[in-house]
Amino acid sequence: MASGHGGALGLTHDDWRRLRMAGRVAGAVTGTAAGVGGLSVALLMRQAADARRIIPMAEAPPPRGDGVYGAKFGGKPLSMVILGDSSAAGYGVHRPRETPGALLATGVSRRLRRPVRLHRLAVVGSMSSGLPYQVDAALEYAPDVAVILVGANDVTHVSARAAAVRHLGDAVRSLRAAGCTVVVGTCPDIGAIKPIKPPLRWLARSWSRQLAAAQTVAVIEAGGRTVSIGNLLGPLFEADPVRMFSSDRFHPSAEGYARAAAVMMPTLMAALGTDERAPAPGPEGLRSLPRAAHEAVRTAGTEVTGAKVGGRDRGPGGRWARLRRHPWFGEQRFGFGHRPAAPDSPRRAVPTGRSAASAVGWTPEDH
Repeated sequence: MASGHGGALGLTHDDWRRLRMAGRVAGAVTGTAAGVGGLSVALLMRQAADARRIIPMAEAPPPRGDGVYGAKFGGKPLSMVILGDSSAAGYGVHRPRETPGALLATGVSRRLRRPVRLHRLAVVGSMSSGLPYQVDAALEYAPDVAVILVGANDVTHVSARAAAVRHLGDAVRSLRAAGCTVVVGTCPDIGAIKPIKPPLRWLARSWSRQLAAAQTVAVIEAGGRTVSIGNLLGPLFEADPVRMFSSDRFHPSAEGYARAAAVMMPTLMAALGTDERAPAPGPEGLRSLPRAAHEAVRTAGTEVTGAKVGGRDRGPGGRWARLRRHPWFGEQRFGFGHRPAAPDSPRRAVPTGRSAASAVGWTPEDH
């Protein structure tokens, strides 16, 4: 029975080990001897229904934030599009300047000292299957750079991972064929969301990581770059949920989106030709793509890009990839507007719950 359900649900050996443990605990408490398969499926279905009831539906679309940022710099604006789901749209905030698109457009404009014209095509509730429609709309704006954040709804709806990954890969391929630079923030760790309880939380975490790794492989093969989101905000959200969550306790607050945008900025700037970071440990940070994808999933804020060794992009383990990691909150920063302090300079710690100064953040002059 377990193996049959495993095939349907995509569970790993560890997933079923946790479910068996949950079953033994439930049996001890209730005095019943329910089978693992029946208990697990019924429990997961009930928990999924509870999570959907607790997590509210969108009552209104998030602010768009479309427009030109950094108009004061003059010249032809860089065309940027934001695709994906509610995390890309900025659901949960109330001001256009607080949305991920506006934060990223502001950062890029300041760093490149040129205007950025932003178009937000992301749709609240979208799964990866909705990307083809967003890409069609995006191509009408002849984008120079696209940022995609998608995957969370594919996990919560238990959609077919292979199909979700294929849609994402096709989206990146279409944008690249049009000459557009593409950066993808891979699936976040849904297991970090409070309304989702164990054992569903364990499975959501496992599914999130599996999808993120598969997304990384597909995006690199299609010519894009990825940066892992993972549990980037999980510890901070747990320590300060009032500040980091929006009112629905599911989507990030303005502060949460600002932190996520700050971690994506180095990869976005690298894609646009500005990169001051050192590669990850190892021979120039080189890995086979599958290995790089799985390493990136384990460490939030890790960038994966395609690479060549000896003029070839493939080796015995498949396509080559390069890992780069960016220090995140509380660590010394250098990668988007900050360089290491001199050896004899005191290090200034970042207070808990606050982000360091960064290129991300809006002022009236930016729009």
